[in-house]
Amino acid sequence: MKLRKDKWEFIRLGDICEKVKSVDIRKQKGTFNYIDIGSINSELKRVSEIQEIDWSVASSRARQIVKKGDTLFSTVRVNLERVAFLEHELNDLIASTGFTVVRANEKSDGQYLFYTVSSPQFIDRLSKLQKGTAYPAVTDKIVFNEEIPLPPLEEQKQIAALFQSIETAMEKVEGQEKNLKALRKSLINKLTKQNPEFGTLLTKSIYKEYSIGDLAVEVPDRTDNPQKSGIEKFIGLEEFESGELTIRKFSSTEKLVSAMKLCKKGDVLFARRNAYLKRASLTDFDAVCSGDVIVMRANEKIILPKFLILIMNTDEFWEFAISNAAGTMSKRVKWRDLATYALELPDLNIQAKILEIFNQLETTLSHLKHQKTTLKHLKQKLLNEILS
Repeated sequence: MKLRKDKWEFIRLGDICEKVKSVDIRKQKGTFNYIDIGSINSELKRVSEIQEIDWSVASSRARQIVKKGDTLFSTVRVNLERVAFLEHELNDLIASTGFTVVRANEKSDGQYLFYTVSSPQFIDRLSKLQKGTAYPAVTDKIVFNEEIPLPPLEEQKQIAALFQSIETAMEKVEGQEKNLKALRKSLINKLTKQNPEFGTLLTKSIYKEYSIGDLAVEVPDRTDNPQKSGIEKFIGLEEFESGELTIRKFSSTEKLVSAMKLCKKGDVLFARRNAYLKRASLTDFDAVCSGDVIVMRANEKIILPKFLILIMNTDEFWEFAISNAAGTMSKRVKWRDLATYALELPDLNIQAKILEIFNQLETTLSHLKHQKTTLKHLKQKLLNEILS
């Protein structure tokens, strides 16, 4: 794609946008489709939810009439990047006045404007212009006063098509990732206690019943001063990802001041608070971890640690864990209850063969995540290069 930047001009955003009509809520009856700031997926830059609301209970802030081709730019906490392009037509679609609605006129292309106002440069400039402490924000006037690069209309469409092709590739990868995760979950649920099956690998004659307490011990190791423990990685509850078999994220122990638990590479971690969030994963590095994590060390003469994680990610296990959570404000599961969970276990050889399949799935999922990251970085780089 050959761009003639010498033909480009810098122009106020407001000069190439149409004015959006508002509706008087007091004169309306029936229902309408509503988009709030919280309905925006900031990663995908798309609307994730549209609410149906009765006019009689509508907020006075819900009064901007929007349509296909508009860009919704959240003026509250701009740095959160709640920007979305409306791809589909929908009748009676109203947006919160927490958005600036960017609608292209005859001089501009709607998708080009979307990519421009969602670019890192634009977001950064607007973030610096926010005012307020509890709810830092900018006004419509500030947004529309920003100058943006404006190529000839045909080049705008070419640029928009380029970014659209990258996003299409990202969506394809996300679809593959979603399907693989669904397959992984389906295979995990075949390892239930009631009727374990896994192709020809599992038969009634080759497994025995154990409890988690038979297979693992709770690790009580702690540190009173995480900063001086010699360990730099910290696993908090926010580092867990529901359904993931291995911990991928960690933060620093640099600012930790209270006593914490210790875990080692290969330990099984169970987030005992809010069990309904379904967080149980293996760690492949030594770390300090939250006091709300139960640290287990598997007896590898009987069970492979990752196989225990598979069992602990079945729906059957989570039903047990959730039913044994106790407390009022924030329910927790105790080790003594967790240890009573019974499961059917094949020998180590069969466990290893089953894990080979899951390891292949994990490798493929890792490749897909890498592809997504690469495409995301490519998009950001092109946004910087083309729109700078």
